[in-house]
Amino acid sequence: MNWIYWALLSAFFAGITAILAKIGVAGVNSHLATAIRTVVVLIFTWAIALSIVPWSDLAQVTRRSYLFLLLSGLATGLSWLCYFRALQLGEASRVAPVDKLSVVFAIVLAAVFLRERLTWQHLAGGALIVSGALLLAWKPAT
Repeated sequence: MNWIYWALLSAFFAGITAILAKIGVAGVNSHLATAIRTVVVLIFTWAIALSIVPWSDLAQVTRRSYLFLLLSGLATGLSWLCYFRALQLGEASRVAPVDKLSVVFAIVLAAVFLRERLTWQHLAGGALIVSGALLLAWKPAT
């Protein structure tokens, strides 16, 4: 399978995650709920990695990779804490689209830090994502 299939599976599971998390945070402190979820992710991913990747590969990871993976993990943790709190306070059908504005942030950050070239597709797609997130999150005054 190429990257598009993996990305679609990621999106599918992220969609399921929003619904399961919304149900799971009911009556639970959002930070505690995030911690519980994180333990599950930790055990699950290590089990998969250790069953597929040879132990010797762990020694091949550079300090630079460790640093950026650590920073990525911190960013993920902060994202999850914020996401679970947002789910606790708002409707999943409104929170999830706003969370997907991460795509727009990733496009901009990739251009700034990775020097990826922005095309008209990035700009148009990013504008559509922002428009869609605003449309879905907006709730008319009653």
